[in-house]
Formats: sequence, C-alpha cells, structure tokens
Amino acid sequence: MGRKRAVKKPDIEPGDDSAQDVVAKRVDDVMPHPVSEGRVTVTADLTSAAGDVRLDRWLVTQLPELSRSRLQELIKTGRVTKAGRTIGDAGIRVKPGDSFEVDVPPPVAAEPEGEAIALDVVYEDAELLVIDKPAGLVVHPAAGHATGTLVNALIAHCGESLSGIGGVRRPGIVHRLDKDTSGLLVIAKTDAAHRGLSEQFAAHGRDGALHRAYLAVAWGVPERASGRIEAPIGRSSANRLRMAVVSEAAGRQAVTHYKLERALGAAGKGGAIASLVRLQLETGRTHQIRVHMAHIGHPLLGDPAYGTGFATKALRLAPAARQTLRALGRQALHAAELGFVHPVTGRRMSFQSPPPADLAELISALATG
Repeated sequence: MGRKRAVKKPDIEPGDDSAQDVVAKRVDDVMPHPVSEGRVTVTADLTSAAGDVRLDRWLVTQLPELSRSRLQELIKTGRVTKAGRTIGDAGIRVKPGDSFEVDVPPPVAAEPEGEAIALDVVYEDAELLVIDKPAGLVVHPAAGHATGTLVNALIAHCGESLSGIGGVRRPGIVHRLDKDTSGLLVIAKTDAAHRGLSEQFAAHGRDGALHRAYLAVAWGVPERASGRIEAPIGRSSANRLRMAVVSEAAGRQAVTHYKLERALGAAGKGGAIASLVRLQLETGRTHQIRVHMAHIGHPLLGDPAYGTGFATKALRLAPAARQTLRALGRQALHAAELGFVHPVTGRRMSFQSPPPADLAELISALATG
C-alpha cells in the first residue's frame, strides 16, 4: 500500500459551476445511476441554442461517469445504437428528439498486476490522487519494464476504485514524467475525474486551470534571465528513439518558458558553469524541456540523450560537484509545482515538491564549487 506523508494542505478556492447548454432525459433500462456497466438510453431534449453538437461531446454531458475517450471507444466498437442501427461515427450531429442506446460493458481485467510498491502520496480523495514520483520509476509498463511501474503500484494501491477508462480497469494516467524525472503527478481514479483532468492538460494552462512548473539544472547560464523557446519537436531523423527540433512540417508546435533562478558555480575563470532554471510548458511534447534546453545551448546536467555534447564540461567541476553529478545518474529535472481545478468539486488544488535529495545535493555542490 502507499506511504502517506505529512504535507501542507493544498490551497483550495471555491470553483464556479458552468451552466449546462444541453438538457437531457435519461432512462436507465438496466441499472440505476451512476452507470458503470449495462444498457442506458439517453434522449436529446436540446435547446435551440445547443442544436448542433457532436455525439461524443453530447454523450459526455449525459453520462458524466464515463470519459469522452471511453465513449468514443464504445461508439467505435458498435456499442452505441440509434433506433436499432449501430452508430460508428462519434462526430455525427445530435438532433432534438434523437434517442441513443449505450451498452456499457463491464471493465476487463487490467493486464498489469498490482505490486506492493511504496508510493509517496501527497493527496488523495475518492476521485484522484497526487503522488511525488521518485526518479527511476517508470509510469507505464512497456518493453523491458513489464513490472515495477507506477501502474503496477496504483493497481495495488487503489484496487477497485480505479477508473475503467477505455473499458480497461487501469489507473487514469492523464500525464507522464520520464522515468528519470522526479516530481508531482496527478492520477484519476474515476472516469469523470479522468475526463476533467484530461481537458485541463490538453489546454496546458491556456484556460487558467492548470499550472505546472519544473526545476532543472542546466549547463551554462542563459544570456537572458527569462525567455520563451518556440521550436517544433518531432522524431530525430538520426535516432528514432530521440526527439529533436525539426521543421514545422516534420514536427509539432512546442513552446517552453524559462526563468533563471540562480547561477551556480564560481564566477571566476569562464564564469558560472551551470544554472538553476524554472520552466513552464505551454505545450506538452515528449522530452520537451530536455530538447528545448539543448536547442538553446543549455542542456540539462546528467541528460544521457540530449546533453552528451557537454560531457567534458564535467571536468571543470570541483571534485565534490563532479562526484555528486556522477551519483545523480540522471537528467537534473524535477516537476516541482502542480496546480489544477478539481474535476469534480471545482476547487483549485495546489501542490509543491522540493527537489529530492540527489538533486538538492547537486545544486548545493555546484553552488559552493
């Protein structure tokens, strides 16, 4: 089971409930509300102002227990019908008086098995939990990491309360951190929470709901104390396992904001050798911070993929700092701040995580070196 720690309570502010544009009559043919499995019929009683809405978006308003992704999967697999006819297109428009039958199958067993892996639980309620992920913990099972992952730990920790997103009983991972990046992660425990959190992460804070900030130790000191890095990211043509800044046609838009927190190292010959940087993401691409910082000439210390060209700089470090960097054995990146609007209560949640011991030791060793 998870290991809970004493933490400062999150900052909570009342949230505003938005008005519903769509009003529905719903008849539960097989089972009472809330819907977890079985057949349910929903009939559209649309206002004139809301007469043009996609089926998947409308169904989300009628069956809030199910995420949009799960409803799309139900449509795709033929489990949504209209007048006995299977509907296979999630984008069809709903008209007043339309009646749809949704067949919600019971969630199937998750392929990963639960494992008693200690979790640093920062906050937990019936809908979600926030953890402080240690470096080295893989989020999803994958080739070479079938066990010992965050998913395995969550299955054991949450048990039957896990969200059945996509018809599979598995933890509702709505965002990820690289294996060797430490810091705060929020996980949905219900479909409603997964849907609400996914929408916030898709907006990346542009709607004011989500806040994420990272701390990183980068080689050198940026010329400007703060800045905006905008460069498209895609698969590297030289190494398909890595990402790279590519042309607009070959990649996806990526925007990172950085702020210099402090220069690290003696300001003597050659100046400070590293810097502590605070970063915020406007988009969420794979390895975005690591790729963007390398792109502007300030890769992260210890980064095995994007900082190899700066490996000789470690020879300039004082012996203690050099040893601390060697002991770190990973990119110097930590998800330090996480804020979001609770997807069910509407309250604003805010969490902070100080750098873990290995990163704190590196920062201290660089500062005194």
